[in-house]
Amino acid sequence: MTHAMAPDGTRIAYQLHGHGTPLVLLAGQANNHHWWDGIRTDFHPARSTLTLDYRGTGDSDKPDIPYSTELFAQDVIAVLDELGIDRADVYGTSMGGRVAQQLAARHPDRVEALVLGCTSPGGPHSVERGNDVRRALAQPRPGAARQALRELMYTPRWLASHPGPHHTLGDPGMPAHARRHHLAAGNRHDAWDILPDIGAPTLVVHGTDDLLNPTANAHLLADRIPGARLHLIPDARHAYFEEFRTEAGPLVLDFLTTARKPS
Repeated sequence: MTHAMAPDGTRIAYQLHGHGTPLVLLAGQANNHHWWDGIRTDFHPARSTLTLDYRGTGDSDKPDIPYSTELFAQDVIAVLDELGIDRADVYGTSMGGRVAQQLAARHPDRVEALVLGCTSPGGPHSVERGNDVRRALAQPRPGAARQALRELMYTPRWLASHPGPHHTLGDPGMPAHARRHHLAAGNRHDAWDILPDIGAPTLVVHGTDDLLNPTANAHLLADRIPGARLHLIPDARHAYFEEFRTEAGPLVLDFLTTARKPS
């Protein structure tokens, strides 16, 4: 297992596959790099893919200290530094999109082009999920909350033909303290004031039927980030990138290729 060292001494595991211009893939909250297992090869004809295990997940260290999306972004920088990558394209989904916002706004020299998927700006300006969704995810009956999450991620038709395992439902090996810190990091995220500082070409992607992270957040991001493009995928829920991979993957690659063309 290959690791980079964060400034505070935390070891961050990372995985680099494929050949060509690197594309950094950032996973959702309380998930490790396996979030991307089902689709990362879709990018390999054109790109190499770089993933990491957030602190608290996978093979990274799991310090019992406060986490934040800004801290996760610093961990991404540590991985890029370890590999000698000056600038990279970044594709973040869900909480990974929040980390990507911090990365692009606070480290603009390191991000060539940016894709934000199924994410939000956080803070008081964001649109929160409904109380019915909160209740579904807080069910005490064993397995009920996990099934609710599965149904928020994927459509019933897709679940009927893809029984799993699903790698987007959380890292099963996380200790309890790391889960708490990940939840707190997501809840504290508020990038509203720094979104206008993002100078990288940006694509915002969201499913029209996403209730876990309401679709209205995509419009907020696209309006707040200068020059951002918005693409909504009809009928898609939170894990649009996997279920609707035949649309989402080419969309992202086409955008990144266009963004890199000389003006």
